[in-house]
Amino acid sequence: MKTRRIIALLATLAVTAGFLAGCSGHTGNTGPTGPTDAGTSDYVQGVTDTQVTVANSAATSGPYAAVGVPFLAGMQGYFDMVNAAGGINGRQIRFLHTDDEFDPAKGAAALTQFVEDDKVFAIVGHFGTPVVAATVNQLKEYGIPSVYFATGIGQLYSQNAKTDAEGYNLFPVQPIYRTEGAIMVAYATGKFDAKKIGIIYTNDDAGMDLEKGAVGQIQSMSGITYVEQQVPAGAADVSAAVTAIKQANVDFVIVAAIQATMPTIVKELAAQGVNKDCITTYVNVSAAMSEAVIGDITGKFDVYGLGWVDYTSAVAQQALKDYQVQVDSQYAMNAYAQTGWIAASFFCEGLRRVGSNPLTWASYMAAMESAPIQNPFGGMIDYSNGQRLGTQAMNLSKIVPESAQWPAGWATVEGLQSMSDLLNK
Repeated sequence: MKTRRIIALLATLAVTAGFLAGCSGHTGNTGPTGPTDAGTSDYVQGVTDTQVTVANSAATSGPYAAVGVPFLAGMQGYFDMVNAAGGINGRQIRFLHTDDEFDPAKGAAALTQFVEDDKVFAIVGHFGTPVVAATVNQLKEYGIPSVYFATGIGQLYSQNAKTDAEGYNLFPVQPIYRTEGAIMVAYATGKFDAKKIGIIYTNDDAGMDLEKGAVGQIQSMSGITYVEQQVPAGAADVSAAVTAIKQANVDFVIVAAIQATMPTIVKELAAQGVNKDCITTYVNVSAAMSEAVIGDITGKFDVYGLGWVDYTSAVAQQALKDYQVQVDSQYAMNAYAQTGWIAASFFCEGLRRVGSNPLTWASYMAAMESAPIQNPFGGMIDYSNGQRLGTQAMNLSKIVPESAQWPAGWATVEGLQSMSDLLNK
């Protein structure tokens, strides 16, 4: 049952081939040195014949060190494995990182140092919602390739990025709430045959991004309607919103709220006898959330949650073996270290695809777009045509009573499925 514990732990991170060298469909900034690089599509820094330098900042002290330290260990472990095997295309990977203490100002200063002074080739594993939110525009202005973000904020989302200002140079992997909201609708309609969906969402970034993704997906479909209600994040009383959803006679409910607000909404649905199955974000797939509502929902309705990792496939099983050989034994089953491993693997896949062609920012980003990339512990992510959607396939679990069999309080119902998988059933 260790796998289920890992899946539950991953939720807390919400607080992440053919092409020609230099041929890229995007336009935008071409380096951190300003106008002198204007028009130079093949800008490059941090690359020699024998080395590629990348960097990130993450909290390695303070309350978030328990996440940041193993995250970096997972990244370093993957890079060490690659370097021990001779590197990629003859180049070793040099990984710079510094402690930003989860402080946006320190994270921004570190980014400036990395790009303008250390001249790194890419930012890999950009860490934490506060730091990412404070620096995402800076990343776009630089135009530097940026792979994996330990957050799901909406600023990372783009359906058809063509310029760095639109996020062409950003390559998110973790679920982005807007994408997840759309997948919630796909499950509601494709698995549960919902025709009228109720959406209760919080007025914070997470809730509003989930709502935006869900509503956008509904509006793209025929025969599906929705009713929505907004509640304050952390609200103790959501009775009016739940009453409105009940009176609308919906047949499925999306709970677009994270952490403390989710149990409040679910408990009120049960108290008012709504008794319609619900779905919520991967962030809530934890033992604490299960324990908070299991007594209220048993015998009334089911609460489902999404997930973005899968340890059952042959690819994942091999990845887990490689990971456990490479990282310190204290991180053998550590979810945060595994996400660091995922971040490094995505970056390295882009290097492999460049092959013997000249390695530049343009050729690297074209390589990342050239074909879907396999998450070693999850599904495929497709960056083609400027898609910057994060995870595009998610699995489904539901809350079950705590027992020796289900220690995390969630049982897997279905494996990873994409939007098209769900809507074409």
